[in-house]
Amino acid sequence: MSSLTAIIGAGVMGETLVSGLLRSGRPAAELLVGERRPERATELSDKYGVTVAPNTEVASRADTVVLVVKPQDMGAVIDEIAPELRPGQLLVTLAAGITTAFIEARVPAGVAVVRVMPNTPARVDEGMTAVAAGSSADDAHLATAEGLLAAVGKVVRLPESQLDAVTAVSGSGPAYVFYVVEAMIEAGVHLGLPRTVATELVVQTVVGSATMLRETGTHPTVLREQVTSPAGTTAAALRELDDHKVRAAFIAAMAAAAERSHELAG
Repeated sequence: MSSLTAIIGAGVMGETLVSGLLRSGRPAAELLVGERRPERATELSDKYGVTVAPNTEVASRADTVVLVVKPQDMGAVIDEIAPELRPGQLLVTLAAGITTAFIEARVPAGVAVVRVMPNTPARVDEGMTAVAAGSSADDAHLATAEGLLAAVGKVVRLPESQLDAVTAVSGSGPAYVFYVVEAMIEAGVHLGLPRTVATELVVQTVVGSATMLRETGTHPTVLREQVTSPAGTTAAALRELDDHKVRAAFIAAMAAAAERSHELAG
């Protein structure tokens, strides 16, 4: 017997999950999508061949319900679908800061809740996702959630107490990388390079550096030192970064992101 998965919230991340599951071999007949807007529903149905219906309908039909909505919308969506949920269903939530306790207090007893923190590289199947179990979720529920998110990248299982830190490190992390890439491109332009050339140089440097980290398993400090000759160009650049306390700024920025994630739960 096939298992039905409903994805409620067809924004960027919701659509990313739908397309990733289909690419991984999940039959379209096993996917339901909750979407209110008729034009968006038609677009998704035509593009992916999945069933698109109101949130309450897909929630009542599915074995697993995945909520991909903004934190500020989570309460309203839960209240909308809660009457359709039943014990034994798995509810997977993708929203920064929203705790499993918040969800469990609003759904019927016996509904298993798993909280998930993904990131946007899932759009190119290079996502990093952490999953954490609520009070009613067991290993099988976690494995189901992991299987869904593994379609779009890597998955790690953690206690929920660590998910605010995950939000700060990998959930918001792509924005930090893009911020640095922007700065490096601007520096290249300032130094006289055409913008297209500066962009290609920086993007490939980031891709190559990340690939070295992943494939060699070498500590980043060692890799950095391999590039840094005594009294050379890289040493001069790194001294400027240290003088401007860039490392401390990153630590403070990520601490602020974790604190904001915690505040969203309130």
